[in-house]
Amino acid sequence: MILSSYPTIDLHGYDKEYAIYMVKQFIEDNYKLKNRFVVIIHGIGKGTLFRAVHEYLKSDRRVKEYKLDTINTGCTIVTLHIDKI
Repeated sequence: MILSSYPTIDLHGYDKEYAIYMVKQFIEDNYKLKNRFVVIIHGIGKGTLFRAVHEYLKSDRRVKEYKLDTINTGCTIVTLHIDKI
């Protein structure tokens, strides 16, 4: 999977509340566009954004699954519930 080919949002520099707001909008936009995979860059740091993003993704019904990138643990790969076209 080549991550650079998927829609990406970079949350570096955002506080937790604004980051979650931006993730919600990002998921909404990509769901409407029928993008099956998206990438969220939350960074590594102290794990604050990572935990907040994963907690949000757990509750969003449009999210089929999510996982940390095996090569870059500062990124989460999200699969959305999009019907096959």
